[in-house]
Amino acid sequence: MNDREATPDRAAGAPDTGGADAVVARDLEKRFGGLTVLDGVSLNARAGGIVSIIGASGSGKSTLLRCMNLLEQPDGGDLTIAGEHLRFGQGQPGVDRKQVQRLRASVSMVFQQSNLWPHMTVLGNVIAAPVHVLGVDKHEAVERADALLAKVGLADKREAYPAFLSGGQQQRAGIARALAMQPRVLLFDEPTSALDPELVGEVLGVIRDLAGEGRTMMLVTHEMKFAREVSHEVIFLHNGRVEEKGAPAKVFDRADSERCRQFVSAVA
Repeated sequence: MNDREATPDRAAGAPDTGGADAVVARDLEKRFGGLTVLDGVSLNARAGGIVSIIGASGSGKSTLLRCMNLLEQPDGGDLTIAGEHLRFGQGQPGVDRKQVQRLRASVSMVFQQSNLWPHMTVLGNVIAAPVHVLGVDKHEAVERADALLAKVGLADKREAYPAFLSGGQQQRAGIARALAMQPRVLLFDEPTSALDPELVGEVLGVIRDLAGEGRTMMLVTHEMKFAREVSHEVIFLHNGRVEEKGAPAKVFDRADSERCRQFVSAVA
């Protein structure tokens, strides 16, 4: 199976980046005790491109995404992301604290739960990392935060506390917080999975708008229609391995993998 599908089969609007890759993972491995969760996963995400990662529960999707910002450190393989090249496994020097800090300053993640700090207002949540991690002037951080809150439709909630927001509003605030770091890569780990059905659309709408801005994004999702619409490439994981990958039309309509065809048929 080729790493890249032919150009005519890629999603419309694929990023024209001259072949530059923002994320390159090669043979990533991750084990928890005797359980192998990632078994030699390789993928590329082009700068300005959107990669959706799909698969059944337990296939390794969230673990793969967490390896991208070192919330989980791989046990083997290579990762190049946000300008940092990292090698894992026996005989490797390991990842030092400064590398982790540099990578996380350039790679932001939106989780299944918003994980907003409950003792801070929405504005406080959005400006905290730019001020304390990046050293951005507070006045400048507030200006950026106000613009981002307007972008996600929360300008009128800047002084509200998370407990007084709906689940969808909390997730949108979480997206604004991630964007405030001005990341080179934006990761989404099933951002709608904890939401009531009527709130899913408002979060997907924000992500769809971000997709139109040419941001590099990796998205773990169970929203198949959305993945088909916004992705430049779709990766199907099964038992910790890349079972299928390619343009949405191929993965959803012409997959080589029988397991992928079964999964898509079951969730479509």
